[in-house]
Amino acid sequence: MLKRRPYLITFLTAFGLIIAPFVLPHLGFAPNTVNRILVWGLFGIGFDILFGFTGLLSFGQSAFYGTGGFVAAYLLTRAGFPHVVTAIFIGAIAAAVVGYLVGLLALRRTGIYFCMITIAISEVFFFVEFNPLSEWTGGENGLPGVPAPSFDLGFIKMSFTSGWTLYQFLAVCYFVGIVIALRIVRSPVGAILSAIRDNPLRASAVGHDIHGYKLTAFVIAAAYAGFAGGLLGMMQGFMPPDAFMFDTSGQLVMQSAIGGIGTLFGPLLGAAVWLFLQDFLQVALDLGAAWKLVLGVVFVLLVVFLRRGLIGGIADLYNLAFGKKTAPAEESPEMDVAVDAADEPDVAPMPPHRRAPEGYNGPILKAIGLTKHYGGLAANSDIDFTVNYGELRGIIGPNGAGKSTFFKMLTCEVVPTAGKIVFEGNDITGKNVTDVCQLGLTKSYQVNQLFTHLTVRENVEVAVLAEMRGKFKLDLFGNPDMIPGLNEQIAHTLAMVNLIGRADTPVSALAYGEKRRLEIGLALANSPSLLLLDEPLAGMSPRERAETVKLLKSISKGRTMIVIDHDMDALFELAERVTVLQEGRVLVEGTPAEIKNNEAVQQAYLGGLKEVA
Repeated sequence: MLKRRPYLITFLTAFGLIIAPFVLPHLGFAPNTVNRILVWGLFGIGFDILFGFTGLLSFGQSAFYGTGGFVAAYLLTRAGFPHVVTAIFIGAIAAAVVGYLVGLLALRRTGIYFCMITIAISEVFFFVEFNPLSEWTGGENGLPGVPAPSFDLGFIKMSFTSGWTLYQFLAVCYFVGIVIALRIVRSPVGAILSAIRDNPLRASAVGHDIHGYKLTAFVIAAAYAGFAGGLLGMMQGFMPPDAFMFDTSGQLVMQSAIGGIGTLFGPLLGAAVWLFLQDFLQVALDLGAAWKLVLGVVFVLLVVFLRRGLIGGIADLYNLAFGKKTAPAEESPEMDVAVDAADEPDVAPMPPHRRAPEGYNGPILKAIGLTKHYGGLAANSDIDFTVNYGELRGIIGPNGAGKSTFFKMLTCEVVPTAGKIVFEGNDITGKNVTDVCQLGLTKSYQVNQLFTHLTVRENVEVAVLAEMRGKFKLDLFGNPDMIPGLNEQIAHTLAMVNLIGRADTPVSALAYGEKRRLEIGLALANSPSLLLLDEPLAGMSPRERAETVKLLKSISKGRTMIVIDHDMDALFELAERVTVLQEGRVLVEGTPAEIKNNEAVQQAYLGGLKEVA
């Protein structure tokens, strides 16, 4: 919805902020509560970009909230800086710089370890504010005397002191903040952040620098936190020390979860529910400190019964009443798709983009003495392997022959213990999977590695963006539809893998055969010079296998491919030459006919069968 109706969402946001002062008082909201909601909502926008869109759960946002707030408050109260709004922006910049430095450290780890690092950072900042820096921050007293903003336009002087007057200033700040966030999540960077949330491994494998994009999201979240911290000090007239407390980060996470993660507006709605109930339970019901117990129960119930938050629940009701229903995977018309696909005209494959140095005429890929040891276990030993341009090479071998490890070394997912890999004249030994993908070597996975929360089209878009933009580019306000050739290449890729009719279908609703075709499509989308397919026929029905074999024949025209598969008949039908691995070494290499009738292969792989017709 954030991408489908951009102008409608912006208009509704502006309209809601304009009518809020006329509606909310009748619902029991005091002006000070509404102002706090806006500050928390702005704080939460950055956190939602970090967690909801990138998948990085940070419990250390209070560090940046306090940093931005105290830098702005210090400038306005101790340094005599006269411009309130400028001071708030300087605080946001300071928070972003701190976020960059903290991100360099925290993003070295993932999952629970990333969370633990952010918690530790938050506690460190709280300690530093109370002790070593208390002379500048005021310690437990905070920084009082933070002025309210005012503007002298010559013909009129505007002051935003408190109540609904201050609301006007905060509403403008929130509106600008949400518009910027909407532009970010609709941009190419936003598409890549969503892909990283779903599957960072595949986002990296299609050619994106995921560390750079994660750090970008971390800095954006820190800047939003710092700006909101500056508004907090201005709104209250003093900068409180509890901005640095871990409780602040925890409250932000809970408010976002209540409202709905990955929506941008969820933190605002969650803050409204949280702060309204807090005031209602404390004042109207006179519960005192017991309000936390009641609010905790409400939070648990909301999380259990509305796992996507209030906005997610509202969206589900809307889709139930008015939305178009998508067939689930088990009811997907896969058999019909396969039959229809057989009648479709063949789509000409996109020509591979050769990136070899000028004048290079050697083989596209050459591995020399490739070896991989895991401790005392040798997965591969001294493999020499050469593939020429335009060749379709098959690799076979019994289970445990080292095929998967060999493939992972060729795509630089695994660093070899010894040996050398040369791709189009470039020594790629020791490079990472992102860099070799940018050079034109891509791979499909044995187990589907897709972006499951995105649509089929969005999956392919992520892969195509890597080719057209490079591995890292900060076009935060760019429009993907304005990138020349992007939509055409997406459509061509979908047509090649017979998924053009399923472009707007969520990946979770695809049948298995369709997912396998999309898996191949992701590897194919950026027009690689060399395409590696790891068991593309695994788990398919006979009809699906026949369709996929036809697909592979189609995309192999003018392209270099290496295929691993256990379906011997299909592989012998596809490949021009076949390499047989046994116990981590090359046993034999030759044409399919030579491999079928090779005695050593029959004994080692085919169980000693007689000559195969």
